[in-house]
Amino acid sequence: MLGGNGQVGWELARALAPLGELAVATRAGEGGLRVDLARPDTLARAFDAVRPRLVVNAAAYTAVDKAESEPDVAEAVNALAPGVIGELAARRGAAVVHYSTDYVFDGELDRPYREEDATAPAGVYGRTKLRGEQALLDATADALIFRTAWVYGRHGHNFLRTMLRLFRERDELRVVDDQIGSPTWSRMIAEATAQIIARLEGEPARIGELGGIYHLTAAGRTSWHGFAAAILEGSGLDCRLLPISTREYPTPARRPAWSVLDNSKLFETFGLRLPDWDLSLRQCLEEP
Repeated sequence: MLGGNGQVGWELARALAPLGELAVATRAGEGGLRVDLARPDTLARAFDAVRPRLVVNAAAYTAVDKAESEPDVAEAVNALAPGVIGELAARRGAAVVHYSTDYVFDGELDRPYREEDATAPAGVYGRTKLRGEQALLDATADALIFRTAWVYGRHGHNFLRTMLRLFRERDELRVVDDQIGSPTWSRMIAEATAQIIARLEGEPARIGELGGIYHLTAAGRTSWHGFAAAILEGSGLDCRLLPISTREYPTPARRPAWSVLDNSKLFETFGLRLPDWDLSLRQCLEEP
């Protein structure tokens, strides 16, 4: 598994461990396996050392605003590396599980996005993630690509942890209320991935048969302000929340106003449906 110290990777390490021998790679090399997606030679060495049957890539360049000023780094990690992973996997007969994002869409649709809808990323992050999807599929490796959105958890850098910190530091917060999406707990992503892999265990060829792009997000929808309000309520902290518009909170990268994804294909293919976002959030907040 690649990206073991990220918020999805950290949960994947726990969820995938019961399924068999698991080698976890990080950019810093914690645990002994070092892979930097910006350096393809480290990928090749890791493939030679581990000889995987399945590669789960949870590593990515996810600093959405910073990507606008570091497009070359984002391109190397998000766009080029998945193609290299796909080529190495295809050469060795391994399958790949990869994660992508709602940012491949422009957010202008008036219904949940389906996998076949036209893509139109508005920024560097979305464009590089889309090119990564295409590069992996072009490499002809057996691959499952899961697009997710608004990922949060108790580990790593994310909206939940930022809000909890700010609630303790400030008396008042202004949060955008006109961007809509489905907050998705990293643990739910990891557990769904593990369930799918477990069902295909012993039948690796089925990843080729069922491969392609799937949407994988929590059920339901809310705004960033609604998400923050639910975090505040569940945390028991005290802070005044004020809704504001995107125009009042300019950022280097434009965010989609509508990030709701249609998960019907995931359910029809694998029989999986993630819980509603607010139920998962309550479960996440109840953890010590």
